[in-house]
Amino acid sequence: MAELKTQRNDGDVDAFLESVDNETRRRDAFVVKDLMTEITGDKAEMWGTSIVGFGAYRYGKDNDREWMKVGFSPRKQSLTLYIMDGFSDYEGLLEDLGPHSTGKSCLYIKDLEKVDKATLTDLITKSVAAVEARG
Repeated sequence: MAELKTQRNDGDVDAFLESVDNETRRRDAFVVKDLMTEITGDKAEMWGTSIVGFGAYRYGKDNDREWMKVGFSPRKQSLTLYIMDGFSDYEGLLEDLGPHSTGKSCLYIKDLEKVDKATLTDLITKSVAAVEARG
């Protein structure tokens, strides 16, 4: 089986976040890092060269793959949050969140100050619980 390209590593999370050029994205990344640390109880770790992840779960046919429970990346266009169980159960929360867009498991936020923090906290908390319930 092919190995995953993006793997957990011992990169320096804070150094990576400090290197983000966009001031808004950098500020938001540190806020989300603290929020995800509080929600998961896990230490922030680098996954690949540009993703900050928290915790891990095993999946795949033989539980032979590992991925983060939740994570984010301060991308050029937006702060990207990785909500691993997708959004089908969170339509109401998304309506209350504020300006954002979504992909399959990606939540894109251009400015964290424009979203409702309590709603974001609830969404991340529920997603992490759903991932942990899988085993």
